Amino acid sequence: PRPEAPRPEGNRPARTHFERTSAAGTDPEGAQTAGAQTAGNVALVVGAQGVIGRTLVEHLAGLGDWEVIGVSRRGGRPAPRVRHVAVDLLDLDATRAALGNLRAVTHVFYAAYQERPTWAELVAPNLAMLTNVVETVDAASPALRHVSLMQGYKVYGAHLGPFKTPARESDAGHMPPEFNVDQQDYLTARGRNAGWSWSAIRPSVVCGFATGNPMNLTMVLAVYASMSKELGLPLRFPGAPGAYDALLEVTDAGLLAKATVWAATTAACADQAFNINNGDLFRWSEMWPAVGRYFGLEVAATLPMSLESVMADKEELWKTMTARHGLAGHSYREVSSWRFGDAVFSWDYDMIADGSKARRFGFHEYVETETMFYALFDDLRRRRVIP
Repeated sequence: PRPEAPRPEGNRPARTHFERTSAAGTDPEGAQTAGAQTAGNVALVVGAQGVIGRTLVEHLAGLGDWEVIGVSRRGGRPAPRVRHVAVDLLDLDATRAALGNLRAVTHVFYAAYQERPTWAELVAPNLAMLTNVVETVDAASPALRHVSLMQGYKVYGAHLGPFKTPARESDAGHMPPEFNVDQQDYLTARGRNAGWSWSAIRPSVVCGFATGNPMNLTMVLAVYASMSKELGLPLRFPGAPGAYDALLEVTDAGLLAKATVWAATTAACADQAFNINNGDLFRWSEMWPAVGRYFGLEVAATLPMSLESVMADKEELWKTMTARHGLAGHSYREVSSWRFGDAVFSWDYDMIADGSKARRFGFHEYVETETMFYALFDDLRRRRVIP
């Protein structure tokens, strides 16, 4: 198991970046509080157009003492304190050309992901992208202080089947392949002789706003419920029978952004991994009726079905809904994450991890999950993504 206690400074070069931290707030054990920030922070957010990265960019920009550079394949619109870089991170030469002149980056927040059809095929591209970013920025920026790696419960084997719950950061590893583990091993090895530290953040299913994202549970629920209502149907849970009663938790993207920045700017969190979740548990048998109430739908008996299959012919329905309700005009492909929905709704075993380590290290925020879903659905309506 990886050690939970902070590593003694004698084991690696002193991290002078924490010496520059303002003295604003320490806990009784001397760790920075979550509100303490360093002067001259420049964040490189990799994967800036995903659910996680988009919210992280907004959170950092709102703090007032960060300059933010968003990195993605699509790029993005500039905003106060924010600019974007478009690059294919699998192309090392392109990565060096795009990021090699960034000499003031202090923090890398890595949340990029490349989808592949098998677990084994995920390893090479996802490890290569992280390696290309870190080695380019490390060479370019003497100011680099910290690399934050976004992971997930795959580290615990959650994607393979029933696993030990609640999962803890010190749990034993499982048989590879697993790119999250390879990425952390890379940072551990690379960071031993570097002047920067790292942290690994492990959320559950992340819920927030993004379109065109292959892993977006919020969009699955909202679009599925909206289409059910359009067709005059009740809301049926489409997953495995056992999944309706299994224990589950999720992670609000806003909460995750706060926790990620906290870990990256708190001395005690150097070279540590943290589970980050909302702090409450639920079963679909309780949450599904709550989703139905929001959309004004009755809930009928569960009916196992593949959303990827049954929703494959619904593009014309979506176009009709878009015109009828005056929606923003997102394409069906942008709002459908049906394969991911099938994966989440297939978990007929508990999907929970112990979030107490983050609390022991000083992060105490939480989000009530039903309230979170309602707020996210409200946001989708304000943006005219759903009726």
